[in-house]
Amino acid sequence: MKLRFYPYTLELRHAFTLATSSRTSTPAMMVEVERDGVIGYGEAAMPPYLGESQETAAAFLSKVDWDKLPDPFQLEEILPAIDALAPGHPAAKAAIDIALHDWVGKKCGAPWFRLWGLDATKAPVTSFTIGIDLPDVVRQKTREAEAYKIIKVKLGRENDRAMIAAIRDVTDKPITVDANQGWTQRDEALRMIEWLAVRGVLFVEQPMPRAQRADTAWLRERSPLPLIADESCQRLTDVAALRGVFDGISIKLMKCTGLREAHQMILLARALGLKVMLGCMTETSCAISAAAQLSPLVDWADLDGALLIKNDLFDGARIIEGKISLPNRPGIGIVKRT
Repeated sequence: MKLRFYPYTLELRHAFTLATSSRTSTPAMMVEVERDGVIGYGEAAMPPYLGESQETAAAFLSKVDWDKLPDPFQLEEILPAIDALAPGHPAAKAAIDIALHDWVGKKCGAPWFRLWGLDATKAPVTSFTIGIDLPDVVRQKTREAEAYKIIKVKLGRENDRAMIAAIRDVTDKPITVDANQGWTQRDEALRMIEWLAVRGVLFVEQPMPRAQRADTAWLRERSPLPLIADESCQRLTDVAALRGVFDGISIKLMKCTGLREAHQMILLARALGLKVMLGCMTETSCAISAAAQLSPLVDWADLDGALLIKNDLFDGARIIEGKISLPNRPGIGIVKRT
């Protein structure tokens, strides 16, 4: 097995602003694994606030010694061994996980949704994300999202109500809210959620900082809307402790080290009675199409990351009338653009 990787910068269509940061690009590391003339593609998308970079990803990927790893079909042996090479680096680990899944699927001649026994027609609609911005820009972005059935909006700053009002000036579509830990006072968070509940909002992601778990549990007991864990849910080991604190979890490949662990997180969440959403960073169609293979298993999807960039390297899963459409291609379902 040969491993190749190279840095790539994702250029965003609009500045992307969250409660704690703003950016116009996302650094990424593209990965290829090759054996028997078959290439598997992977991706690490690394928003700076998560602490990974092209430099840290390159350093980690350089540690992988394929001579010490077993047959590439043995994902349950290889991926834990790669995870154990060093703590952290979840996006870099996800890039290898995605590339190996792509390679295995191609060797088997089947897309992963089929290998998992899933029905592609059960893939959900995806929301379209609007970052924090001025009302006129928010209205413009909302109009650009006309094809999508659900609007996701980033909140967590002083203009939260103006953001929602601007969207409601343009559309009455359902909204989901991601506060990105921006509300620190539980009483104020509850009042905000009560205000949102009568304005067509479906649920709220990560209303409070992850360290304020007791406050979030207090909020959940009183909230008229479901609360979904985002920053509080990074990996499989986080899931069980979130029952009773949140109503569901958001899973992102770049945080949980890839498809193998994401699949395990979905199964555990279901066993615990938690709702599941698949999320993403700003990513190419490589990572988005990988996550989309799992989408028939989840309640909600926010897999619009490739739509937010100008320089996608791949053709893969598409959004047709707001719904995720999985191509019947082997592996993760992508073709590299020339």
